[in-house]
Amino acid sequence: QDFNRLRALCLSQGLLFEDATFPPHFSSIGPNLLPEDKLRQIQWKRPTELQRNPFLIIDGVSRFDIMQGEIGDCWMLAALGSLTLQKQFLENVLPKDQGFQDNYAGIFHFRFWQYGDWVDVVIDDRLPFLNGRYLSVHPRISNEFWPSLLEKAYAKLRGSYQNLHGGYLSDALVDLTGGVQVQFSLKDPPSDLEEILKAAAKSQCLMGCSTSGHLRNIELRNGIVQGHAYTVTGAVKIHYKNGWKHIVRIWNPWGHGEWKGPWSDNSPQWDHVEPQYREAYLRNKDDGEFW
Repeated sequence: QDFNRLRALCLSQGLLFEDATFPPHFSSIGPNLLPEDKLRQIQWKRPTELQRNPFLIIDGVSRFDIMQGEIGDCWMLAALGSLTLQKQFLENVLPKDQGFQDNYAGIFHFRFWQYGDWVDVVIDDRLPFLNGRYLSVHPRISNEFWPSLLEKAYAKLRGSYQNLHGGYLSDALVDLTGGVQVQFSLKDPPSDLEEILKAAAKSQCLMGCSTSGHLRNIELRNGIVQGHAYTVTGAVKIHYKNGWKHIVRIWNPWGHGEWKGPWSDNSPQWDHVEPQYREAYLRNKDDGEFW
């Protein structure tokens, strides 16, 4: 589908785009994501029906714009969170030539890397709701829609929203960058893993991590979620007491729910860190991010 041609056609006819190839129908959700009675209750709404003044992006793109919805696509959202830290990659996936202000015709497009090529995926902006709540990722700021629309384009690429329910973080990182992925097992990590992480952070690699567990989305007492994917958003060596500590910063695509152990937001370790470093690194908020 040619985004520019379709948008021009809609604008000339005064119509909002309706994508027949990914319709507002339960085929786009997938047959097994929800019980049949709930599938029938799904309503599709455009951002212009939800908000008086919708925007694609407000004040730039950030991982904190993302809050995972009912679908288990943390693997994709963790990769997306990482992408927001690297603006040069982001512009490839999220083209700037669109929005709700100029030339709005209910049509958007996003790019993903597939089989050695960048593929342009065109969508309309009708989003699925169940009982008045977003079925999919929802924006932290109520009138900012880039996460929901990008997720819809990825669902279309994969065939349905159901096909986003469970997947591999490494696949999503490749789909968003065209890069090469490397994995390390934390059961048997390389001896210099801390240095590898620090070097990767410095050279602007996209990084994520995940917990094992057949039971998904079970939050343990320590705040970590089983069977869940996270974004690695930083790795530093910090002066602590009389030595040095390697610490890693992690973000949860739920947008809340954090580790409660050493180096967490309220942990006593931060009392032994010089004030300027504490100020530079510690964000004491329930935003899903923690050291």
